[in-house]
Amino acid sequence: MSFKPARRPHFFYTTAPLPCPYVAGRMERKVVTELAGVLAESLHDKLSKGGFRRSHNIAYAPVCPTCNACVPIRVRTFDFAPSRTQRRVARANEELSVQEMPPRATLEQYTLFQAYQKQRHHDGDMATMSFYDYRAMVEDTPIETSVVEFRLPSGELVGACLMDRLNDGLSAVYSFFDTTQDARSLGTFAVLWLIGRGLELGLPFVYLGYWVAESRKMAYKTKFRPAEILRGGTWRELGMVEDVKARLTVG
Repeated sequence: MSFKPARRPHFFYTTAPLPCPYVAGRMERKVVTELAGVLAESLHDKLSKGGFRRSHNIAYAPVCPTCNACVPIRVRTFDFAPSRTQRRVARANEELSVQEMPPRATLEQYTLFQAYQKQRHHDGDMATMSFYDYRAMVEDTPIETSVVEFRLPSGELVGACLMDRLNDGLSAVYSFFDTTQDARSLGTFAVLWLIGRGLELGLPFVYLGYWVAESRKMAYKTKFRPAEILRGGTWRELGMVEDVKARLTVG
């Protein structure tokens, strides 16, 4: 007779309302659950397909009662067709070396992370993160996670991406880069690299988190085609941005 340990109940919780980080003047609420134990990987896979994202050992999704502006988006790696601009970005960064590292925080990464926050998100919560906060963001993971590092030929770190491995794709958890290298479009290059890596691994999707039509910072996510968005529990191909905006119903 084989012994199977009893599964502990799995609980979901709703957070208290907080100011929305994407659309000014709105409040956000999230449904969250813990990712822990031997079932963390499979639960994370299932929740990711349902539009959840991961932070540390928590999976979350927006459940704002009067707004549905946050739309999960993923790129189809097998069908991806880079635009002329994206091909130019790839060529501009051919000299970079890229390496997947274990999820271990370094002072070098944190220094770049701090500079990125100061330049791009100085008024956000992450701008005040200490090294220990950053280390928790990178290392507190119950699933297969990597830190992808992008370096110049000199060895200088110019970009990094915290990346989760799913059973059907790769998930871009968080990316940051040297803002003095704007000509390289390192944010775009990071996504292009993820798509290429997903293709190498035979994984059909790259998950880019949430796209918010009203947020200019999120606009880049719709430029990787073909892409799919999750609406009404179903992944559908993303059409023209204007069509998608028309379908959004924001209270």
